[in-house]
Amino acid sequence: MPIFSQNRRIERLSATESFFARHPHLRVGVFLIQICRLFDHFPTESVGVLGSDDATTCHLVVLRHTGSGATCLAHCDGSSTWSEVSLIVKAVNDLSRDANEGRLELHLIGGFDDDRKLSQQLSLNLLAAFQKQKEDIHLVTCCITELNDVVIDGVHRPIVYGIGVNVKTGDVFPASFPCREPAEDLRSARTFTGGQMIEIYDSSKEIVKISPCNWSPSSDFAFWLAQDDDTILQFLSTSPLAEPPHFVKHIKSTIKFLLEHPSADSLFPGGQPQLFHRTEKGDWEKVAQR
Repeated sequence: MPIFSQNRRIERLSATESFFARHPHLRVGVFLIQICRLFDHFPTESVGVLGSDDATTCHLVVLRHTGSGATCLAHCDGSSTWSEVSLIVKAVNDLSRDANEGRLELHLIGGFDDDRKLSQQLSLNLLAAFQKQKEDIHLVTCCITELNDVVIDGVHRPIVYGIGVNVKTGDVFPASFPCREPAEDLRSARTFTGGQMIEIYDSSKEIVKISPCNWSPSSDFAFWLAQDDDTILQFLSTSPLAEPPHFVKHIKSTIKFLLEHPSADSLFPGGQPQLFHRTEKGDWEKVAQR
């Protein structure tokens, strides 16, 4: 089924420039003029905001069913776009089976005018993948590629690197998340070694679930840790000039974690996932299997 914007059908296009030319109303949205909200701590037991940041050529996707309130947020890097979009739609639909009314609303944010045109390709692939879904999907926010681009000191960069979504109201806004718990290094190591997109939050139990994953010892990890910051930035980023200041520090922390845990088996005794829940103070706490 097609994607709609303001109840107009969106056709598949070959370039983002022609896409925005056919749908100029998407250029004048209020998303970019919002102040970026900082989330360093959540003094509450329940999760009210989903978020992700540090997106350069990557795109951030929010799909929400207005009837059930079911909300999915995904950070897409272009590696498995078609299968990831199907997983996103399925996750929201599974939580919306009992909804008698409502529609699927889509928010796409991310990318910029990068030299390799990776952002533009991912933008088009995401739009095409959502068009291939059997459900009608309504595009509400589309701040992608050239609309999310700013030139600073002659260098193209994203305007918005991160977003949050209020799961109760559906409000989507620019956001930054210095606190990335729980198990930031484990989750990053899983992605760094090629882990595919998975659903990690069980809203019915309010539990973060990190399922067992696999990686093998590699001499490449020690090699990269021995390199200087400029080399890591140049070869381990899709957009070296546009990365946030903490990119290299984050990569080094992930590599150190992989060196400390040559195999993931020890992290999942008995093949069981790691589970975390929020305390009354808003901290994440590891819990036993339930």
